[in-house]
Amino acid sequence: MEGMNVRPHRVLPVPATALCLMALLTSAQAAADVHLIDDSGQTLTLPVPAQRIVSLAPYTTEMLFAVGAGDRIVGATRYADVPEAARKIPRIGDSNQLDLERIVSLKPDVLVVWRNGSSEALLDKLRSLRIPIFYSQPGRLAAIPAALIRFGQLAGTEALAARAAAAFETRLEDLGSRYANRPKVSVFYQLWHQPLLTINGEQQISDVISLCGGVNIFAGRKPLVAPVTAEAVVSANPEAIVTVNEGPESEAGLDIWKKIPGLLATIRGNYILLNSDIVSLQSPRILDGATALCINLEKVRAKRKP
Repeated sequence: MEGMNVRPHRVLPVPATALCLMALLTSAQAAADVHLIDDSGQTLTLPVPAQRIVSLAPYTTEMLFAVGAGDRIVGATRYADVPEAARKIPRIGDSNQLDLERIVSLKPDVLVVWRNGSSEALLDKLRSLRIPIFYSQPGRLAAIPAALIRFGQLAGTEALAARAAAAFETRLEDLGSRYANRPKVSVFYQLWHQPLLTINGEQQISDVISLCGGVNIFAGRKPLVAPVTAEAVVSANPEAIVTVNEGPESEAGLDIWKKIPGLLATIRGNYILLNSDIVSLQSPRILDGATALCINLEKVRAKRKP
């Protein structure tokens, strides 16, 4: 540069083969890096796809198996028993109480956490372990394919994840084309009976109701899980009442409606009891629950007078 005494550097030639090797290594490194934005909005970065995963919810375990990453799971929670192979994974507790020492001993690359299925106190304990955390919370029916893709990216099984996502979307579209535009059925979804709880329109189960041509009578309520009164249900006069099978109490929870003779659901006997193991999931199996509901709502329509 003018006015400065700068000693020039001698540039040594780099063989073409070395340049190619450097380019390949750079490309491989870029491909190996994992950069994901999870459902909490945080960015997860791993040097390579996760080889050792601790899954902290039954549905996240199921999702990992769905994308071909089941063999990467080294620890799972109680009740993570689908598919059958999941039963063999070491247990580290449940959403209420986790064995933190056991988790650390498994030396996971990442913890897969159900964001809304864990208390903030428990999440704080997990963060204190200083193990990378991937938060999952699909929330809506249409979000499941993207969640599958992200699980595949996390574990480096992108091709299998893409196939699983495509299969889910195909089945979802098929159910929608068959049932979504059928004559509407007003539905009260009873999440629990003591206290009386339902779900609003932003909840995944409400998506299932819409998919089947149903109308959630409390879609406009807040929050996601909303308390309601029996009087409000009677006033809305749903054509069908839907709940999930949680044991003998589920049947008992329907008895209060059977004693109200003027209720349309009572007049027509439109009480639908679904398997909670499938209709409440955030995994591809939720479409099994959706299929069951769609078939039942068709039976409700069949009871209408011509």
